Amino acid sequence: MIITSLQNAKVKQWMRYHHRSEREKDQCFLVEGEHLVQEAYKAGLVLYTIQKIGSPLLFPDCMVYEVSDAILKKIRMCTSGSDIMALCKYKESSSSIGEKVIMLDDVQDPGNVGTIIRTALSFGYHSVILSDHSVDLYNEKLIRSTQGAFFHMNVLRMDITSMLLTLKQQQYHIYATSLQNAKPLSSISKMEKYVIIFGNEGKGIKDEILALSDTHVKIEMQTFESLNVAVAAGICMYYLQ
Repeated sequence: MIITSLQNAKVKQWMRYHHRSEREKDQCFLVEGEHLVQEAYKAGLVLYTIQKIGSPLLFPDCMVYEVSDAILKKIRMCTSGSDIMALCKYKESSSSIGEKVIMLDDVQDPGNVGTIIRTALSFGYHSVILSDHSVDLYNEKLIRSTQGAFFHMNVLRMDITSMLLTLKQQQYHIYATSLQNAKPLSSISKMEKYVIIFGNEGKGIKDEILALSDTHVKIEMQTFESLNVAVAAGICMYYLQ
């Protein structure tokens, strides 16, 4: 199907998906760029593609909307200049979280969360769990910063306090990153089943979450006790894997 009018109902629908409330209502989101569309396609999430008129059809078995340059420019969420986008359905998360779990307590920056998801997949972690007040999972910057890892990692959003209580009963060891009463990362014993908790960029992990942890962990630093949360997460994940 070819669309050239900016006033077309489909174009207006795609524009609505720039807003979280509309994405959540329809359980759909847009991705852009050939690499991200390919990764979403591999994960079985693509409903149809949106492509520049005359561009190669990369997924012959997918429904395609061919659109003008003006429409692509209007519905893009970043300045990638890509000729392909896709409308995707929300992922289904698995309740089976595996033995190596990352938990994020109100982490807000989409780039940070996206980088953590990408790193977790690279280092063989099984799930990333976000608190209810963490960033929107379908934020365009978050998905872009995962480089497609989001489509292949088990990612959940939930009340992490109740989840931690459940995991403690299941004999998971709970590590929490903190600068207070914490052990150096290099001295930590590695467990088979564990959760690593990382906190909000400004406030860190809430006291009630820290109280549920078994071990407080800090990364040894020499001159400046402050690391970006995604950098800290990468260091901890690499060490504890």
